[in-house]
Order: sequence, then structure tokens, then C-alpha cells
Amino acid sequence: MRHSDEIETPRGPARADTDVPAGPVDTLLVLGHGAGGDVDAPDLVAVRDAVTEAGVGVIRVTQPYRVAGRRAPAPAGHLDEAWTVVLAALRARHPDVARWVVGGRSSGARVACRTAGAVGAAGIVALAFPLQPPGRPERSRADELRTGLPTLVVNGDRDPFGVPAPAPGVDVVVRPGERHDLRVDPAGTAAVVRDWLRARGWTPA
Repeated sequence: MRHSDEIETPRGPARADTDVPAGPVDTLLVLGHGAGGDVDAPDLVAVRDAVTEAGVGVIRVTQPYRVAGRRAPAPAGHLDEAWTVVLAALRARHPDVARWVVGGRSSGARVACRTAGAVGAAGIVALAFPLQPPGRPERSRADELRTGLPTLVVNGDRDPFGVPAPAPGVDVVVRPGERHDLRVDPAGTAAVVRDWLRARGWTPA
């Protein structure tokens, strides 16, 4: 089942693109986009395809500022607020889902990390996590990954935003030849996500 609709938030309407496999779904993966991008980024689409084939539902969420046609990102607090409201609405729509995994790419990954506890997530998938602004290692965002939840980080070895170090509960997979957009081999990146979910028992047997 595939459909797209809008969800009202205090920051304006967000959009949810839902892809759910046929039959019962125990796990839903909710993904957010990068700061100036959208949910049709190659890595997000590839993850959707690989994960739904494995029996996991995927919902890609477009933040209100992008629905309104703006490219400049909203403040972090606004992003987090809208995301949290959307997750609550999605939970109400899918009351039989046992497990919610949150994530996204770049800015979307940061939003997912900051709000994971508040939305009751079971785990996090962070694609192209922007560890630091380019050339500014003193402004590390590594603390955002320390949520206490199982977390997968997939970054390219040529990402100018850096690559986080593995930590307890934080698995880091470095993709050779990839930059921040993870465009070289989206299917390979998606396979990493699918296999991580499967290893945790979060896909159908």
C-alpha cells in the first residue's frame, strides 16, 4: 500500500509518504530528509525499496518548511516539534505496529536522534549524519547520537561533514567512495540498513 497525505503541525502541514507491505506490519521506519533536500533523495528511496521488500513499513516525512516551498531549514526546535507531532499522528494511524524506528539523512537524522526518546522509538537509522560543520571539528554533534537506543550510522568516507566514531549502542558503517549525498551506491547503503534491521530481529523471519 502506498499513499501520500498531509498532517497538520503547529509549524504548518507536513507530508507523509507511506509505503506499507501487504499483510501485518510489526515495524515501521520513519525517515526525514536533509536540510535543503526532499524525501526522494536516492538513499531514502533505496532504503524504502529494500526495507519494504523485507516486510518493514516505511514512512518518509517532509517537514513543513519544505512543504511550503522553502529551502532554508527551520530552526531545530521547530523541526523537532513538527516531527514529534507527526510521529504522534502516525502512531494513532497505525495502532497495531509494535516497533517504531526513526531516522533520516543529514538534518533529518539529527532530528530523529534528538527526539527519539520523546517519540518512543526502538532504534535509529542515521544516514550521512553531519558530525560537524566542514572544517569545524570543535563543533562536534556526537552527543546527539548518545540516545541509549540502538543506532545505525551510515556515512561516506569522503563526507566533508565527518564520520562519527562507533560507540556503545552506535554501529557505524563507512561506505567507501561516498560523499555526503551517498549517491554512488544507494542500493548498497540500503542493504546495510536492511541487514541491520534484520540482525536485530526487526524484519519478519
